[in-house]
Amino acid sequence: MNNRTFYNEILTQHNMRPEHKHLTPGPVLSLRGVNPSCGDDITLQLKVSDDGVIEDGSFTGDGCAISQASADMMLDLIIGKKVEEALHLKDIFIRMIRKEASEEEIEELKEASALRDISHMPSRVKCAVLGWHTFEEMLR
Repeated sequence: MNNRTFYNEILTQHNMRPEHKHLTPGPVLSLRGVNPSCGDDITLQLKVSDDGVIEDGSFTGDGCAISQASADMMLDLIIGKKVEEALHLKDIFIRMIRKEASEEEIEELKEASALRDISHMPSRVKCAVLGWHTFEEMLR
């Protein structure tokens, strides 16, 4: 399967049937992220255990296919991980978008690696990183 087909299938799957687009009852952390340049607007919710494990998470909001799919892929990747590991994956994702991540690092992103070529579409980069930046800001 070529990269374009993989990108289209993964993006469509996560946009049309997002597993994590709903409200999380009693979230420990919640933060809204907005991309004013295109109108993407998400609220990210996470349940984090006392020992720093992301137990559950979700997002709500509206936006383009890329912002919605990227947020869903991010949650697939970070739920069940320790906060430190999730932040490490966020760093890899951002570096992947900037074309600074190694192939080995990109493999750690699993399906989120489908967005690796988004840097060729500069107007869509902010869409792809909205959920990831919201996650980072939430944990500051």
